[in-house]
Amino acid sequence: MKHLHRSTLIVLLGLAFGMLALTFASSALFRMFCEKTGHGGTTQIAKGMPTRIENRVITVRFNADTHSELPWEFRPLQREIKVKAGEIGLAFYHGKNVSSRTTVGMATYNVTPHKAGIYFNKVECFCFLEQHLEGSQETNFPVEFFIDPDIVNDPSMDDVDTITLSYTFFRLKNPIHN
Repeated sequence: MKHLHRSTLIVLLGLAFGMLALTFASSALFRMFCEKTGHGGTTQIAKGMPTRIENRVITVRFNADTHSELPWEFRPLQREIKVKAGEIGLAFYHGKNVSSRTTVGMATYNVTPHKAGIYFNKVECFCFLEQHLEGSQETNFPVEFFIDPDIVNDPSMDDVDTITLSYTFFRLKNPIHN
């Protein structure tokens, strides 16, 4: 009987440890899941350039938001552009530090409709990188992207003719690089 209690205790401790480990890993695992599936409007990071351009034209709209703790003005330089599926698009956002001190920001992003995230590929992006702006400094942030040409083969995407790329800049209080 004592052996049975010891085995049960070991199994329960193992389960508790496993659940604790999953709790710590859940954020990273969920991010990986979103990147692979496009869940929640998460875009893809291009592993290569498209090899064909389809005739389907998609309007890409641009949105910009800034968290209230970051003293920046942040806006897209173009409201929208039209690209064919498989064609490389290039857009710019403009940022200005309206304070007199250096501040550091980092942008997060998503696309809507969310189901389009799996087809939206970023080639070059300023997101998830620390952006340092001196007091009153202004800069343009490029984003190079393409819509995967395989979007034309997905019947669930037939109703998508407009995709909105949205960025939100947040203040980094403890930047990694100074």
